[in-house]
Amino acid sequence: MGAPMPKKNKRKRRTFSKEFRAEAVALARESGKPIADVAEDIGVAESSLFAWIRQAKIDDGQVGGMTTDEKEELTALRKEVRQLKMERDFLKKTAAYFASEKK
Repeated sequence: MGAPMPKKNKRKRRTFSKEFRAEAVALARESGKPIADVAEDIGVAESSLFAWIRQAKIDDGQVGGMTTDEKEELTALRKEVRQLKMERDFLKKTAAYFASEKK
């Protein structure tokens, strides 16, 4: 047997407010600097800034895709569906239990 593998330190995922993302997109659009430079200046990953810019274009109607509002609604609907399925499954089990008791 070999030595145990060292655990990798996982970076905690950072979250950014809507305001910060909007300001970052505005800065990238207005500065005339390459996106990589803007991302480095504000301390975010270049891929994150690219994603924020792409989402801003979708929200502005410049390109097709799911808007931020639509994504939020979809997330809420999926959560509601999960809850309803749990409730339905509980009711099925409850009905089966009471049906078996009557016999």
